[in-house]
Amino acid sequence: MITGGTGYIGSWIAKYLLEAGNTLRLCVRDESKTEKYDFLLEIAKENNANLEIHEADLLKLGSYDEIAKGCDEIFHIASPFSLKIKDAQKQLIDPALIGTKNVLESASKSGTVKRVILTSSVAAVHGDNKDMKDQGLSEFNESHWNKTSNIKHQPYSYSKVLAEGEAWKINEIQNNWDLVVINPSFVMGPTLSKGSLSGSIDFMEDIIKGKFAMGAPKLMFGFVDVRDVAKAHILASNNANAKGRYILAERCMSVMDMTKIIEARFPGKFKLPKMISPKLLMYVVGPMFGITAKFVSNNIGYPIKLNTTKSTKDLGLKYSSMENAIEEMIVQMTE
Repeated sequence: MITGGTGYIGSWIAKYLLEAGNTLRLCVRDESKTEKYDFLLEIAKENNANLEIHEADLLKLGSYDEIAKGCDEIFHIASPFSLKIKDAQKQLIDPALIGTKNVLESASKSGTVKRVILTSSVAAVHGDNKDMKDQGLSEFNESHWNKTSNIKHQPYSYSKVLAEGEAWKINEIQNNWDLVVINPSFVMGPTLSKGSLSGSIDFMEDIIKGKFAMGAPKLMFGFVDVRDVAKAHILASNNANAKGRYILAERCMSVMDMTKIIEARFPGKFKLPKMISPKLLMYVVGPMFGITAKFVSNNIGYPIKLNTTKSTKDLGLKYSSMENAIEEMIVQMTE
């Protein structure tokens, strides 16, 4: 069973599961909106795989109970990722927290589910980039947890902390299934789903439309190809010894580093920044991008490093280059 299987990350996971010939139960909010999943029906048909469509609602308790029965594994991907929100509780926290509780309780009731693979985020590992310095760390690894985000500051990150924390609590009080958590950094690359509402696509759109043309913020993220994120889920499914959390990042780089990659692959095509924007200026222009003064203070100018050894050693994940992921993403978006 998969939740969020028509989204940015989930559709790639669904694709790989269907290509391997699995029977997959796809949970959607409205079965009548076939345009949301018809591409997956086509993939299933091409691979002689069985794709079942089931209606369910993250916020409706018990709506996954019958769907989970008979399943061996559940991939719980569904959780909103948007950088442009008006009501954090309603748009981010409720779907992430209530949805996770709902799906995992159905796993416990199923009697058949042996493993749950949950998509969390590196945002559950750390909140602000400044956290690394404040905690006296040289890098973040899977043992670290974000303790600085809240509903008013970094609400998306806070939603991931709450949801993953709830998942581990539920896992501890039962013995039927084990839990593996994938913690991707900023996800890039092409989408399979035409209607994907990912903040990753919004972010790339801001860059290529010239929103940073006057100067790039000195802001650093971990980045990873969306297909590598999907492959990590498949590897976690296939590896009986997979356990705990897995941070995913091909590299950490700044917004300026990313724009240099774009310029190298698409010379002269976009209005890209030529300079780093001073931190003081970011306090002034930040609100135009929905960025608070506290975010500027705690993130701009602070380096970040993510340890991804566990993903390569335990899962055997081989990372694809970000240059190709960025190029393919932009080609698709401009087309």
